[in-house]
Amino acid sequence: MATTEFIAAIELSSSKISGIAGKKNSDGSIQVLAYAREDASQFIHKGIIYNIDKTAQALTSIINKLESQLNSSIAKVYVGIGGQSLRTVKNVVSRTLNEEDIISQKLVDSICDENLEIPLADMSVLDVAPQEYKIDNNLQVDPVGVAGRHITGQFLNIVARASLKKNLEHSLEQAKIEIADDLVVAPVALANAVLTENEMRSGCALVDFGADTTTVSVYKNNILRYLSVLPLGGNTITRDITSLQMEEQDAEQLKLQYGDALYEETESSDTPPVCTLDDGRTIELATLNNIIGARAEEILANVWNQLQLSGYEDKLFAGVVFTGGGANLKNLEQAFRKLSKVDKVKHMKFISNTVHGYSDVLRKDGRHNTLLGLLSAGNENCCKEEVKPTSDPSGQINIDFKPENNEPQKPDDTEKPAGTGKPTGAGKPTGTGKPTKTGTPGKSKRLLGPLVDLFGKLQEEVLGEGDDKMQ
Repeated sequence: MATTEFIAAIELSSSKISGIAGKKNSDGSIQVLAYAREDASQFIHKGIIYNIDKTAQALTSIINKLESQLNSSIAKVYVGIGGQSLRTVKNVVSRTLNEEDIISQKLVDSICDENLEIPLADMSVLDVAPQEYKIDNNLQVDPVGVAGRHITGQFLNIVARASLKKNLEHSLEQAKIEIADDLVVAPVALANAVLTENEMRSGCALVDFGADTTTVSVYKNNILRYLSVLPLGGNTITRDITSLQMEEQDAEQLKLQYGDALYEETESSDTPPVCTLDDGRTIELATLNNIIGARAEEILANVWNQLQLSGYEDKLFAGVVFTGGGANLKNLEQAFRKLSKVDKVKHMKFISNTVHGYSDVLRKDGRHNTLLGLLSAGNENCCKEEVKPTSDPSGQINIDFKPENNEPQKPDDTEKPAGTGKPTGAGKPTGTGKPTKTGTPGKSKRLLGPLVDLFGKLQEEVLGEGDDKMQ
């Protein structure tokens, strides 16, 4: 049976492209209806698309798989944007009035518009997180209706390289995928799905350990205060392990099975513990975890440095939350406590909402939290509505050649393209969104005129025969 109401979302990460479709239930839970994934390690690095053609092919495959499971067509999808160049930039816009007056929405809108005009070299503003507005000497979250003479808007612009957004949009356009609403900033969607309102209000840092990147987000008073993406992730550790002369696949398996960020060798043991590879070789766990621990410490040190740069390291009353596939490394939270002296560190392996369906694929290991966050952020039906032909009650076929708005008929500037069977109107938007003009002016009108006359004569003959029979 076809599903006619659902939300569809796509996440492009360094290791894979994932697609999901589902719906929100009245109790706040999420029902997953379809899931698909494609490997992306060959053409996406650190969240940045390097091969548009291959990305478009993978996106098309994702949509086809989702539509097959849904037995419905997808009209649009929510798409997350992230990557190494993602970061936040502060900006301040001030206005001084001639005299004390009530702050209007129009004034606030003009301040917001001026904020978007901030000059950024080779960067694009993806989203804006308004902080507070300072009216005279008082801070206000909502300044409309407050009396004052001097207003200062404080903004946190989420920016990224222009090529990051451009390549993503080109890939989606080539795959003929329409974006629902606008591109969703993936770390923001993840935070809304993983963190509670109390954590955001009290002050909390969310650290998403991905394959090739680690994203640090800081929240205070329910407002995003800082965001940064580090070019280090779980695959960085895996590649370090390959120095022991093995393939990445084997190195990843060893990391997951034996990895420990705080490994300590037991002195009571006469023989050092080892792990055996498929080729028969043995590697001491101490040697393996020395490599893992060194890189894990570097990543955690960079995370702590970002929290210090945010200026909120001593205001995180709700602590630090780890998530993502890379956070599954054993004793990673304890290693961060030891490094930063922060006591409140926890690991969120799944989003806050209850999820039904596809539990065998969407395991509670943090790997799909961003994808589920994008699904949770959606609010529009993404199902393509089928246009059903309507018939006249009299059974007659009506052909209306009148232009829209009852304007006088203008000469047609187009010609019926050969082999397509469909006339293309002058200036009518095509799949590229650009008006097109083809053919010789007036030719389609000459072709359609005789057809209309012939149709009229046939209709009169049929109706006339019907009248004779009735008599």
